[in-house]
Amino acid sequence: MRLSYPLGGFRRPHSRRLVAALGATALAAAALTACSAEDGPERAVDAFLSGWGKGDLQAVGFVDPTGRKVPAADVTREIRELSGELAATPPALHRTGDPKIDANIATAGIRVDWTLPPAGTRWGYDRQVRLTRGGDDQWQVIWEPQVVHEQLTSGDRLAVRRDVAPRSGVLDSAGTPVVAPRPVVRVGLQPSEVTDVKAVSRQLDAAFRAIRPALNPPVDLADLPKRLAEADPGAFVEVVTLRDEAYRQIRSRVYDLPGTKFRSEKLDLAPTREFARALLGSVDQAQADDLAAHPDRYRQGDLVGHGGLQGRYDERLRGVPGLTVISERPGPDGTVVPTGTALFRQEPKAGQAVKTTLDVATQNAADAALRGEKRRAALVAVRISDGAVLAAANGPGAAGENLAFTAQVPPGSTFKMVSTLGLLDRGAVTLEGPVACPKTFTVDGRSFKNSDNFALGSVPFRTDFAKSCNTAFAALAPKLGADGLAQAGRALGLEAEWDLGVDAFTGKVSANGSPAEQAAASFGQGTTVVSPLAMAAATAAVARGRWEQPKLILDPAPAKAAPTGPELKPESVQPLRTMMREVVTAGTASALKDVPGGPVHGKTGTAEYDDNPAHTHAWFVGWQGDVAFAVFVERGGSSTASAVPVSERFLRALAAS
Repeated sequence: MRLSYPLGGFRRPHSRRLVAALGATALAAAALTACSAEDGPERAVDAFLSGWGKGDLQAVGFVDPTGRKVPAADVTREIRELSGELAATPPALHRTGDPKIDANIATAGIRVDWTLPPAGTRWGYDRQVRLTRGGDDQWQVIWEPQVVHEQLTSGDRLAVRRDVAPRSGVLDSAGTPVVAPRPVVRVGLQPSEVTDVKAVSRQLDAAFRAIRPALNPPVDLADLPKRLAEADPGAFVEVVTLRDEAYRQIRSRVYDLPGTKFRSEKLDLAPTREFARALLGSVDQAQADDLAAHPDRYRQGDLVGHGGLQGRYDERLRGVPGLTVISERPGPDGTVVPTGTALFRQEPKAGQAVKTTLDVATQNAADAALRGEKRRAALVAVRISDGAVLAAANGPGAAGENLAFTAQVPPGSTFKMVSTLGLLDRGAVTLEGPVACPKTFTVDGRSFKNSDNFALGSVPFRTDFAKSCNTAFAALAPKLGADGLAQAGRALGLEAEWDLGVDAFTGKVSANGSPAEQAAASFGQGTTVVSPLAMAAATAAVARGRWEQPKLILDPAPAKAAPTGPELKPESVQPLRTMMREVVTAGTASALKDVPGGPVHGKTGTAEYDDNPAHTHAWFVGWQGDVAFAVFVERGGSSTASAVPVSERFLRALAAS
């Protein structure tokens, strides 16, 4: 059979050109499709980075450097193992540009950014991911451990080591650390050498009780027999850690006791155990609640400030821990062994000091004055010339509470200092003007009386003040007006907003009360409440002639210190000073008239704190030289029996320092 063709015959060359053209067009289209963004290496890299972050790489194909396929689950597992301690917090990942393609191999830059515990330090670096195009034109990631980090190999794992920063200290006014390394002796027992546990416990207890309270806390030995019984025979069972000077007091009594052992070292301590303790706070190893509240900040064994300035400024004082990322791998015995390779290091940043106005001699005198006071008590001393807080002491009964700054209690008759300033400002009284002091005085059915029911009759006002006559002030209260007492208090800084750098109560003064309330408030009862610091600052204002906010923290300086108050009227403040001197020379604080160090001015106070007149707090406020101070004794009864003796001990100790 023959084939017939159209006129002109079969044109084979043209047919070949057409087929070739069609083939070229198809290949070009296929190439464009294979290199599009949808099927290019970008898509594979992005899927890999997304899956790495999520811990699911099923959408990604992998091969090893030899071209052998690697299951995605194996890559997921190995990335988790390589990440080690950082596995729970995958890095942030992104491409740093378009992949570069060379035939069937592509290279893509990526950025790996880890957030390191506990403080959120960033560790970032650049890596490259290689890809290969398979026979199906699909791009596959070439998996190798160096993708995670260039210095990692199979079996390695990342680990983070923290380097604790040197903790800085709280400084006194001279710039010397209040807390510094001081020698201590750890007293312990070796169980195998203790022949009679009860006898040793009795002898140790007697020795510890003989140590001065300022040097050593009470030691509870109740569980000592149990601890010895449970310990290894050759163990060192610690009984107590003593300051070196405390240990030397009892060395002869404990050194030769059977089983006693001693270890000398240094610990960061204040000059004495009681030194401004409530104000400073303490530094201890991180407790369970610290770790629970701030898992990103603390680790077991970290030193943490608790309470007071150590707690308030802990972040500043503790500095920033250093971090080192290392690689490690399992050793032959199954333990993890560092490879010696440090992949990242951030040096620790030492803490910054907190400088205060505290004066060591004044603080020691204040602490000594309160040492024997079993009731809750406080003493604050302020330098008159510049408002610097020189001492903030809280007696043993305060149990760590900073009553000196935060107590909110009635001021009792110390507030006659404020009332008198208000009365003098209004011209309502003069030094010599007579003001009756009856045994009782009644306002709106409420009867007011004097301590021990005394009466003076009609005497000069200065005598009413020196003898602390309540009934005279109750009678004068209307002359102050509804808020005159509050105005006088504000002139002395009460109720002001202070930025002291630590919590402090500035007082609340009665105003706009009933006539009976105004009468009670005139001698520090009623609804008026203050803190010892507020009264010390008010007393300093009287001595100085104007109010100035107390200063405690010098560095970092508080941002919003209250402005200095206006000058007090000389015609008011001078008579007030005269009367406060007579309290000491001829009034209720005569026990202070012979203390060394110059004349003392002041005012006693006994403040009822409930409906029982027998329940009273005791106060004294005053100044000597450039030091103003306030003493408060909770439930102290008569001020002459408690607050004034504390004041005397303080002033005598200060003069002797």
